[in-house]
Amino acid sequence: MSEAKDFTKIEDTHTAAITEMISQGEVITEEEVRKKYGSDYTEDFVFAPDLLVKPKTVEEIQKLMKYCSENRIPVTPIGSLTGLSGGALSVHGGVGLSMEKFNKILKIDEDNMQVTVEPAVITQVLQEEVAKKLLYYPPDPASRGSCSIGGNLAENAGGPHAVKYGVTKDFVLNLEVVLPTGEKIWTGANTLKNATGYNITQLMVGSEGTLGVITKAVLKLVPLPRKNMLMLVPFTSAEKACEAVAEVFKAGITPSAMEFMERDAITWTLKYVDDANLTIGNEVAAHLLIEVDGNDEGQLFDDCEKINEIMEAHGAQEVQLAESEAQKDQLWFIRRRVGEAVKSNSIYKEEDTVVPRYELAKLLKGTKEIGKRYGFQSVCYGHAGDGNLHINIIKGELSDEDWNEKLPLGIREIFELTASLGGTISGEHGIGYVQKSFLDIVFDDVILSLMKKIKHVFDPQGVMNPGKVFD
Repeated sequence: MSEAKDFTKIEDTHTAAITEMISQGEVITEEEVRKKYGSDYTEDFVFAPDLLVKPKTVEEIQKLMKYCSENRIPVTPIGSLTGLSGGALSVHGGVGLSMEKFNKILKIDEDNMQVTVEPAVITQVLQEEVAKKLLYYPPDPASRGSCSIGGNLAENAGGPHAVKYGVTKDFVLNLEVVLPTGEKIWTGANTLKNATGYNITQLMVGSEGTLGVITKAVLKLVPLPRKNMLMLVPFTSAEKACEAVAEVFKAGITPSAMEFMERDAITWTLKYVDDANLTIGNEVAAHLLIEVDGNDEGQLFDDCEKINEIMEAHGAQEVQLAESEAQKDQLWFIRRRVGEAVKSNSIYKEEDTVVPRYELAKLLKGTKEIGKRYGFQSVCYGHAGDGNLHINIIKGELSDEDWNEKLPLGIREIFELTASLGGTISGEHGIGYVQKSFLDIVFDDVILSLMKKIKHVFDPQGVMNPGKVFD
């Protein structure tokens, strides 16, 4: 595969040629605008593209990709820039390919419960539009109000409701993709079953923009559940909270969401947001936020009673059941703002670990022990029902030397613990720019070699989002 040093630097002749082919879109050279598109929510990185392009048609993207591939110019697809692994950062310069003009919901097929969308559609906008027709698109990252479907596809995003309904990949039927060489393909069929050849659709989902540019997606929908109930469960032990999670599923109940939040995650959020009316007892160490949904209110009450019994058996304090839609909205508002609140306190690194749910307590305990050895504080929260723990490592009083040189060793230990528990190093944020040095923990040389060969087949010139997943 071609090395980064062989990439072509964009000159005036390239800018002129690209401007001519992007006749309906925009080509932007202003430095301040390019810098704005050079950072996301991944730490404090800024990697501005040398040229920012906002095409308006698929044909423009085809021309652009063909030209850049032939001239060895890097291309980085850019969505809503809400990512947490640096997947949309132009680490090798080149062209930043913003997809923001591809923002239409093209068709809601009520009969087949499918929707065809362009990649810049905001996730929450899609959910609200299909809900008007009593349909439901469940994947819902915390950033659903600002993240785009294209970014969700690139990272195989999940969110709180993945525990019952699945992650993004479970709702993708078919994709229109422009390959790095300029060809346009449809990857599958608009059917619920497809055993026809290799599954290129699922290969594209989670490929982090390294194999092609997604220009349309056909997504599966499900009926909108009419009822839900939400419980907030306080614990004096964070580990006990984690231990209780698996017991709910073993009892035959599948919640629609099951979230874990350490005490600091909530207290920092209450300070960060306005009008958050929630009192936390001094002895509370963690909370579980548990939702059940469906159409039978009686069944939901029965499920809540069983969950309450399980929680009490694991040392929970008094379980609070949200009594109104306003209370539910407030609890979800707090949960969805945790990430921003934690990050507002300090320089940080966020790790996206995931283990079989029964191992969650061991992962949490081990993370805290590793933190003590390396001298860092961590604030943990995440999708407990999936075993998906977001570990936010806070710089706090750590010296720059310890932060830059010793901390990566601690992170490696956390990932090695995760792998030893049967887990892996990213559940929904992706590998991107920041985690690629840790891939050897979960993949041997054979798997990494296969991945690199797949990349080369799709992108022989190595221009598609270079510097991501692996070098």
